[in-house]
Amino acid sequence: MHIILDDTAMAAAGQGNILASRLIHRAHAEPGWFLYAPACALVEADRRRPGTAEHLAALPGITVLDLDLPAALAVAKQRTWAAAHSSHAAQPTPDRPDGAVLATTAPERWEGQRVRVLDLSS
Repeated sequence: MHIILDDTAMAAAGQGNILASRLIHRAHAEPGWFLYAPACALVEADRRRPGTAEHLAALPGITVLDLDLPAALAVAKQRTWAAAHSSHAAQPTPDRPDGAVLATTAPERWEGQRVRVLDLSS
Protein backbone atom coordinates (compact mmCIF):
# COMPACT_ATOMS: atom_id res chain seq x y z
CA MET A 1 0.00 0.00 0.00
CA HIS A 2 1.48 3.32 -1.12
CA ILE A 3 0.12 6.42 0.61
CA ILE A 4 0.94 10.08 -0.01
CA LEU A 5 0.43 12.41 2.95
CA ASP A 6 -0.80 15.85 1.93
CA ASP A 7 -0.06 18.91 4.06
CA THR A 8 -3.30 18.54 6.03
CA ALA A 9 -2.51 14.90 6.90
CA MET A 10 1.00 15.85 8.00
CA ALA A 11 -0.31 18.64 10.25
CA ALA A 12 -2.92 16.24 11.65
CA ALA A 13 -0.22 13.68 12.44
CA GLY A 14 1.61 16.33 14.43
CA GLN A 15 -1.58 17.03 16.38
CA GLY A 16 -2.15 13.40 17.34
CA ASN A 17 -4.71 12.39 14.70
CA ILE A 18 -5.29 8.70 15.46
CA LEU A 19 -5.78 7.67 11.81
CA ALA A 20 -2.56 9.41 10.72
CA SER A 21 -0.74 7.79 13.64
CA ARG A 22 -1.98 4.36 12.56
CA LEU A 23 -0.68 4.93 9.03
CA ILE A 24 2.72 5.94 10.38
CA HIS A 25 2.82 2.87 12.62
CA ARG A 26 1.87 0.54 9.76
CA ALA A 27 4.50 2.03 7.44
CA HIS A 28 7.12 1.41 10.12
CA ALA A 29 5.97 -2.01 11.31
CA GLU A 30 4.30 -3.81 8.41
CA PRO A 31 5.93 -4.91 5.15
CA GLY A 32 4.28 -3.55 2.02
CA TRP A 33 3.10 -0.28 3.62
CA PHE A 34 4.81 2.86 2.34
CA LEU A 35 4.22 6.49 3.36
CA TYR A 36 5.49 9.43 1.35
CA ALA A 37 5.78 13.10 2.25
CA PRO A 38 6.12 15.37 -0.80
CA ALA A 39 8.64 18.10 0.06
CA CYS A 40 6.34 20.98 -0.95
CA ALA A 41 3.52 19.64 1.22
CA LEU A 42 5.98 19.11 4.07
CA VAL A 43 6.98 22.78 3.90
CA GLU A 44 3.34 23.88 3.97
CA ALA A 45 2.56 21.61 6.94
CA ASP A 46 5.56 23.05 8.78
CA ARG A 47 4.34 26.59 8.11
CA ARG A 48 1.02 25.71 9.74
CA ARG A 49 2.55 23.77 12.60
CA PRO A 50 6.26 24.52 13.15
CA GLY A 51 8.32 21.41 13.88
CA THR A 52 6.17 19.12 11.72
CA ALA A 53 8.79 18.79 8.98
CA GLU A 54 11.60 17.79 11.32
CA HIS A 55 9.40 15.36 13.19
CA LEU A 56 8.01 13.58 10.11
CA ALA A 57 11.34 13.51 8.26
CA ALA A 58 12.90 11.76 11.26
CA LEU A 59 10.37 8.93 11.28
CA PRO A 60 11.72 5.70 9.75
CA GLY A 61 8.48 4.80 7.96
CA ILE A 62 8.20 8.00 5.93
CA THR A 63 10.03 8.78 2.69
CA VAL A 64 10.37 12.46 1.77
CA LEU A 65 9.86 12.97 -1.97
CA ASP A 66 12.12 15.58 -3.56
CA LEU A 67 10.90 18.18 -6.02
CA ASP A 68 12.36 16.72 -9.23
CA LEU A 69 11.80 18.17 -12.70
CA PRO A 70 8.51 16.35 -13.45
CA ALA A 71 7.17 17.44 -10.06
CA ALA A 72 8.32 21.04 -10.65
CA LEU A 73 6.49 21.08 -13.98
CA ALA A 74 3.35 19.77 -12.26
CA VAL A 75 3.67 22.47 -9.58
CA ALA A 76 3.73 25.14 -12.28
CA LYS A 77 0.24 24.08 -13.41
CA GLN A 78 -1.51 24.12 -10.01
CA ARG A 79 -2.75 26.74 -7.57
CA THR A 80 -0.58 25.68 -4.60
CA TRP A 81 2.76 23.94 -4.47
CA ALA A 82 1.67 21.59 -1.68
CA ALA A 83 -1.43 20.35 -3.53
CA ALA A 84 0.40 20.07 -6.84
CA HIS A 85 3.31 18.06 -5.44
CA SER A 86 0.93 15.78 -3.51
CA SER A 87 -1.25 15.17 -6.56
CA HIS A 88 1.78 14.55 -8.77
CA ALA A 89 3.23 12.09 -6.24
CA ALA A 90 -0.03 10.10 -6.20
CA GLN A 91 0.04 9.48 -9.96
CA PRO A 92 1.17 6.11 -11.37
CA THR A 93 4.91 5.56 -11.79
CA PRO A 94 7.00 2.55 -12.84
CA ASP A 95 7.49 1.76 -9.12
CA ARG A 96 3.80 2.31 -8.33
CA PRO A 97 1.86 1.34 -11.49
CA ASP A 98 -1.49 1.82 -9.71
CA GLY A 99 -0.42 5.15 -8.24
CA ALA A 100 -0.82 5.92 -4.56
CA VAL A 101 -3.66 6.85 -2.26
CA LEU A 102 -3.67 10.44 -1.04
CA ALA A 103 -4.27 10.78 2.72
CA THR A 104 -5.90 14.05 3.76
CA THR A 105 -8.11 15.70 6.36
CA ALA A 106 -9.62 17.90 3.63
CA PRO A 107 -11.12 15.44 1.12
CA GLU A 108 -13.19 18.19 -0.51
CA ARG A 109 -9.92 19.72 -1.76
CA TRP A 110 -9.43 16.71 -4.02
CA GLU A 111 -12.92 16.51 -5.54
CA GLY A 112 -12.70 16.34 -9.32
CA GLN A 113 -8.99 15.46 -9.23
CA ARG A 114 -7.60 12.22 -10.58
CA VAL A 115 -6.52 10.85 -7.19
CA ARG A 116 -7.79 8.20 -4.79
CA VAL A 117 -8.44 9.76 -1.38
CA LEU A 118 -8.17 8.38 2.14
CA ASP A 119 -10.13 10.64 4.50
CA LEU A 120 -8.35 11.05 7.85
CA SER A 121 -10.87 13.55 9.23
CA SER A 122 -13.21 10.96 10.74
